[in-house]
Amino acid sequence: MLSGWFPAARRWLLISLLFCVAGLVMNMPYVWQLLPPGEVFNWLRAMPMLWAIALCGTTVALAISRWMGRTAAPVDPVRRGVLQAARNAVVAAPAAALGYGTFIERRRLKPLEVNLVVPGLPKDLAGLRIAQVSDIHMSSFLSPRELGDAVDMANAFRPHLSVVTGDLITRDGDPLDACIRELGRLRAEAGVFGCMGNHEIYAKCEDYAAEECAKRGVRFLRGEARTLRFGDARLRLAGVDYQKMHTNYLTGAAALREPGSFQVLLSHNPDVFETAAAQGWDLTLAGHTHGGQVTVEYLNQHLNLARFFTPYVYGHYEKEKSHLYVTRGIGTVGVPLRIGAEPEVALVRLCAT
Repeated sequence: MLSGWFPAARRWLLISLLFCVAGLVMNMPYVWQLLPPGEVFNWLRAMPMLWAIALCGTTVALAISRWMGRTAAPVDPVRRGVLQAARNAVVAAPAAALGYGTFIERRRLKPLEVNLVVPGLPKDLAGLRIAQVSDIHMSSFLSPRELGDAVDMANAFRPHLSVVTGDLITRDGDPLDACIRELGRLRAEAGVFGCMGNHEIYAKCEDYAAEECAKRGVRFLRGEARTLRFGDARLRLAGVDYQKMHTNYLTGAAALREPGSFQVLLSHNPDVFETAAAQGWDLTLAGHTHGGQVTVEYLNQHLNLARFFTPYVYGHYEKEKSHLYVTRGIGTVGVPLRIGAEPEVALVRLCAT
């Protein structure tokens, strides 16, 4: 029964692999810059990956369906109908998940509050609220209205401090000025600060973004630090430009620390955490991974592409006395798709023991 199925399955998997390779090539930063900006070409870059995901998922689903049909069909018509319905549901599941992730879940922006318990936290920092917006990727896949909703969400937290941890846009030609205008509406008691992501490098807009954001009260820290006072406590806030993965991280960053202050580092790439902990940073805030963007729970683990590159994909991590929070961010890259990784605006609240 299955003798003719496996060659067909191999063909479909090969086709999906070819689509995947085409999608990866078209989404390489120095390849997509050859394509004009705009919605049509954004979808042109996304479609091979979407097709690859759909074909791969459907092939696996068909294999499961065939396996379910290996046993003799029940004589009872009702049981036979139930089995057939189950097989149809298995085959339809990948397409349904793809549609849900593309048109629904990636737009289900939610506020998320995270309480970080920090032993020895200065009493005047207990309850400090930090709003974090990250990985915006404003393009035809994320509109100014959607970013506006995220800004309103961050402001609704009434934060003491707001931070933007990189990737305002995806590529040159994306609506950077519209993004900056919306970010200019962020409000926080002690100010709004940020750090640069890798896509600012790809778009060659680091200096422009920093200058225009500063005009609207958003200060990007590029190897710089500020001391913020809350009562009798001092918070030392530093930011670094994107740290390329698997290089010497945070060169010179240790000098930005201030003795006697609570040390907070903004770094787009969360992979710097071990170095940050070794340097003595109390808290690192990062993004970059999108929480995996497409993630599947498997045996109490989350399987996603980001796990092949970093152990710090999403959430709160601790190492000795140092803390890291990695946000899922609000936008997408590569494909306009989120599955198992809803977009978020995070509120990190510092709590004493």
